[in-house]
Amino acid sequence: MSDQVGIAIVGVGRWGSHLLRNFLENPLARVVAVVDPNPDNLTRAAAQFGLDDRVVLTHDFQTALQIEGVEAVAIATPAETHFSLITAALKQKLHVLAEKPLTLSVAESVQLCRLADQQHHQLVIDHTYLFHPAVLRGKAVIQAQELGDLRYGYAARTHLSPVRSDVDALWDLAIHDIAIFNEWLGAMPCQVQAKGTAWLQTNLSDVVWVTLTYPSGFEATIHLCWLNPDKQRRLSVVGSQGTLTFDELSPESLSIQRGQLNQQDQQFIPMNQRYESLTLPPGEPLQQVCDHFLTCVRQNQPSNISSGWLGAALVQILVALSQSLQQGGQIVSLQPLSR
Repeated sequence: MSDQVGIAIVGVGRWGSHLLRNFLENPLARVVAVVDPNPDNLTRAAAQFGLDDRVVLTHDFQTALQIEGVEAVAIATPAETHFSLITAALKQKLHVLAEKPLTLSVAESVQLCRLADQQHHQLVIDHTYLFHPAVLRGKAVIQAQELGDLRYGYAARTHLSPVRSDVDALWDLAIHDIAIFNEWLGAMPCQVQAKGTAWLQTNLSDVVWVTLTYPSGFEATIHLCWLNPDKQRRLSVVGSQGTLTFDELSPESLSIQRGQLNQQDQQFIPMNQRYESLTLPPGEPLQQVCDHFLTCVRQNQPSNISSGWLGAALVQILVALSQSLQQGGQIVSLQPLSR
């Protein structure tokens, strides 16, 4: 392998354009090809990033796989296309960075992970929040037991549009907060539950309430809605010694609120209340994703942050939540995926 990893960017819509920018700027990457079935997207990308004739522009994915020098692909296409695209790339012995969710099916996700293992090539999923400085610092806070005994968690991800017509608010929004809770707790939920309501489109819930139960007994509740003008991107974990909050829309995005209750006779009196804003290093999370992927490729080692298997586990959680939603909120139990 040369000093630079030759990469093809597949899909240059909104998110794919961000991937293209990051890989063009990365000294360890060499963009060999850009693939998109929409010629307008190719024209726009070429003009926006000043791509010269050394970068092949093509609408045909199979053509890109055969281009000399392509060692890896970054896929930013709709989730329903992921299985066929990733399968083709892995069979060509190319490393893959794929946008989330990995697929829409547990069986397909597991099949892709097993194929990557068999091919001895890396499958990394772009769960960008796992590379966010606030999530990384928050994980360190919890691991250092600064919150004491963990009690419960809650999150809200709400806004007024965009409203999708292909999936509900659960599949559109939930994966981010589930990934963060899993990362902070160092565990996967063993039971899930979801309830929702649809107002705009039949059978596509506009608001969903998710409950995740972890083996320790910790429960997290997530409020998801694309029909709410109160825009929120906020997640908290409550412990016996304080509450850790990641508020993406706040200038102080990561904080700890301290305080305890002291019983005096029949009353509980708040004591030692204080607010701590945690300093975070600068950096774009997606840049960290790209750096990490290139390291995995160069070392041919699985991701220890956002592997294909982690992506498959998140798909399993979403599928179970969909099942609960369709069953009116029945609790669904989860078992670890078989490798």
